[in-house]
Amino acid sequence: MARGGFPNYGGGNMNNIIKQAQKFQKQMEDMQKKLEEKEFSAAVGGEAVVAIANGKKQIVNIKIKPEVVDPDDIEMLQDLILTACNEALKKAEDETSSEMKKLTGGLNIPGMF
Repeated sequence: MARGGFPNYGGGNMNNIIKQAQKFQKQMEDMQKKLEEKEFSAAVGGEAVVAIANGKKQIVNIKIKPEVVDPDDIEMLQDLILTACNEALKKAEDETSSEMKKLTGGLNIPGMF
């Protein structure tokens, strides 16, 4: 690259590039911490089963209304639990992706989240 360095990076000023990278890293860390503290819930079956996931994409709580516990129909309860868990995890994933797109300007950086 001839004189002037890299365009759009402060005229080739390496210190400016490093500062931008550090700023971006700090923003990512802040966003990740904020998302990890958030909870995402999903209710299914008329709120018979509610699953709650955190931003780390871990199920942290499941609430089941006693009236849906039918020993003769365990399969239905299992389906409700799976559906609620998957929906809560999807909400966490969707918000993580959305926040990441805001931070990166839509640039897809592999392995970031």
